[in-house]
Amino acid sequence: VQLQASGGGLVQAGGSLRLSCAASGRTFSRYVMGWFRQAPGKEREFVGAISWSGGTTYYADSVKGRFAISRDNAKNTVYLQMNSLKPEDTAVYYCAAANRLGLTTAQDGYDYWGQGTEVTVSS
Repeated sequence: VQLQASGGGLVQAGGSLRLSCAASGRTFSRYVMGWFRQAPGKEREFVGAISWSGGTTYYADSVKGRFAISRDNAKNTVYLQMNSLKPEDTAVYYCAAANRLGLTTAQDGYDYWGQGTEVTVSS
């Protein structure tokens, strides 16, 4: 599986962005998909994940209620809708795919990673 993240950019605090992650391969619908981020000078951290069908999602406390993950298996794409953005959301955002049944927040639970897309939130 190859992953290509896009949609990053510069946005003012309080604004919104939608990231996309396009996947290659015919078995996209059998992968748990996750989003992670890495802020400057910090370790990469879990943002959220979505199940095969899209029926189950899980989020880090720091983004809960502001971010939403969805997927379109027909388009082999997963999305991260980010609302009410804060300067502390500034980071490079990565999508990842896990060949497993249940959701996981662990980075080593994911088998494939995209290249990252940069999000900058100005105050």
